[in-house]
Amino acid sequence: MAALARWCVRHRLVAVLLWLLALGGTSAAAAVAGSAYSNDYEAPGTESGRATQLLRDGFPGLGGDNDTVVWHTTPGTVRGADVEQTMTRTLDEIAGLPGVATVISPYEGRGGGRISGDGRTAYATVTFDERAENIGKGEAQAVVDTARAAGTDGLQVELGGTAIAATESSGGHLAEVVGVVVAAVVLFLAFGSLAASTLPIATALVSVGTAFASIVLLGHVMTVADFAPMLGMLIGLGVGIDYALFIVTRHRRGLKRGLPVAAAAEHAVATTGRAVVFAGATVCIALLGMLILRLGFLNGVAIAASLTVVLTVAASVTLLPALLSFIGPRALSRRERRRLEERGPQPEVPTGLAARWSAFVERHPKLLGAVAVVVMALLALPTFSLHLGTSDQGNDPTTSTTRQAYDLMGEGFGPGVNGPLTLVTPVGGGADRLALDNLDATLRATEGIASVTPVTYNTGGDTAYLAVVPQSAPQSQRTSELVDRMRTEVLPRAEANTSLDLRVGGVTASYDDFADVIVGKLPLFVGVVIGLGCVLLLLAFRSLGIPLKAAVMNIAAVAAAFGVVVAIFQWGWGSELLGLGRAGPIEPFLPVIMVSVLFGLSMDYQVFLVSRMYEEWLETGDNRRAVRVGLAETSRVINSAAVIMISVFLAFVLSGDRVIAMFGIALAAAVALDAFVLRTLLVPALMHLLGGANWWLPRLLDERLPRISIEPPECRAAGAALLPGRGGASRATIPGQRSDDALVGVLEKEQQQDVRDIPG
Repeated sequence: MAALARWCVRHRLVAVLLWLLALGGTSAAAAVAGSAYSNDYEAPGTESGRATQLLRDGFPGLGGDNDTVVWHTTPGTVRGADVEQTMTRTLDEIAGLPGVATVISPYEGRGGGRISGDGRTAYATVTFDERAENIGKGEAQAVVDTARAAGTDGLQVELGGTAIAATESSGGHLAEVVGVVVAAVVLFLAFGSLAASTLPIATALVSVGTAFASIVLLGHVMTVADFAPMLGMLIGLGVGIDYALFIVTRHRRGLKRGLPVAAAAEHAVATTGRAVVFAGATVCIALLGMLILRLGFLNGVAIAASLTVVLTVAASVTLLPALLSFIGPRALSRRERRRLEERGPQPEVPTGLAARWSAFVERHPKLLGAVAVVVMALLALPTFSLHLGTSDQGNDPTTSTTRQAYDLMGEGFGPGVNGPLTLVTPVGGGADRLALDNLDATLRATEGIASVTPVTYNTGGDTAYLAVVPQSAPQSQRTSELVDRMRTEVLPRAEANTSLDLRVGGVTASYDDFADVIVGKLPLFVGVVIGLGCVLLLLAFRSLGIPLKAAVMNIAAVAAAFGVVVAIFQWGWGSELLGLGRAGPIEPFLPVIMVSVLFGLSMDYQVFLVSRMYEEWLETGDNRRAVRVGLAETSRVINSAAVIMISVFLAFVLSGDRVIAMFGIALAAAVALDAFVLRTLLVPALMHLLGGANWWLPRLLDERLPRISIEPPECRAAGAALLPGRGGASRATIPGQRSDDALVGVLEKEQQQDVRDIPG
């Protein structure tokens, strides 16, 4: 790491240009190639997946995205001559737009049943040539503009559907801007130097921008969800700024100790930079753990997010030292530079709130540990009512046209019309056709079914399908129960003595199947992720207690974060006030992604906190001092990093996307609890209570395990090795810096006066 930092400092212009070239090249390629995202939630081998495939094979014309145009009249009815004339003309115009395959009007023969019983609401089905992910935003926007133009004071026109939802105005880049601005303010308050505060942001923006463009290109070679770039940006900005913050903090400490700029940058990367690489590796391992689920949809998300983390780590240990060498001593504030010139290098003593808090935790570990446990337990309680299911356009903000269309459809035709179930089957002969004709009556008599469409056969007559409209909404538990009842009771009786193989598809069925697959594999996934993380910590800290505590703390952070998500999004506590729509179930893929991300991020603070404690333990063998000093010296930077990450994550609530808002709130809650409750309260309290047992490792295991080091002890010999002429650093000095002899004197002074013995 030191050699890498030395090269980047000596060839700083080349390092910066290489990163700018990577950013520009990937951005240009992404602009030319365009995006190719796919939200394919189908799990291989599930019944809904087989139903979808059978429908596509038998009815190729149904492959395009189906959207709806809904209109409602007050007063009068939709059958009024003026309304019918207006909407017929509008639908004809939509049918002629590019990308539109067909339009089924309620005023034509095929549109029967598309006018509500009170005559005030009607809808038309617009079928595009392509699936939603392949429809250009301009094509969908043309449909929206044409339909909305027909609206008047007495005629409300709204639109719903997947392609239409893509046209909804999001927060643009407001979320990113707000997050970056807040991060800049926190960094300036922490450093007091404008130059130093801009470097973490610049590093994060370059790496995240490169990753964003790379994810766009990745969508052309594998399945990547449309929210993956935003998720990657959310994670990348958070960890990127944080990683750079840790390195800049160590660099500034080196400058205050009198090291030249080049030596301080090299030392920062060789020490804290190694911790950054280790922390980034744990995040990637947690994210790539999703690959064991063998779901194409999650594979793309895992690789996209991991790519972002890898690039942010790479920028932190290459681009950042180059930028640090450019700004020179301006990494310190004017007051700090003036004090350094007047008084010379001074040892840093933990003082202020951080030192007082560290001493307070040491005096009251039982009480504070109990308080932390109670807080985490209370926040985790809502997790027990977690309901995975369909989050549809009924959960959109009330001002959106998709939500308006959803509500109009539900009020006019019943809530189930927003998510009909599809029954698909191969057809063998006359007996099968007769059974399908009788199935219509059987389904109408089934509890929970509102209506059934007639059976439709394909041109070859070997495949048939019919649509079933439930009495309940797609995201309702009653609809999920109806799917189970049809699969286990109703349809098996209908298939008796025939060759029919009826499969239930549709939105609710697909999401339920997807959720079942994930829940079934979740224990294996969590076990693998936690196991790998524990192995890494075991190798790094030579202790059984440290990895076990880390695993428990990470699970606690995940559970509490889930509790917050359930309370806001599933119970609806403040969701409408935040502009996140009404309450609804949690997306079935959210637990896996959140567990990966939250586990990885939780490991970051564990690594930075415990590595400092471990360094002190190796030097002194005094557990109480190691915990006190480690907490006092790292709590301030950890808290600053947490505030930055929380601000970035919460800013993404402004994105206008419910899924991204879920991630943002979950990650912000997890980081807040992790930094302010677990790492600065519960972890040090437990470590004080356990004493020397924290660092216990069986002798036989200690002899056989390979030895790795996250961050070598920042001992005086290491510092002296970085002095000009003693370790390869340049002999060049900067104005205000001390000579070699003066630096040696300072380091010897630090050896004599060990400030780490000073309690808070």
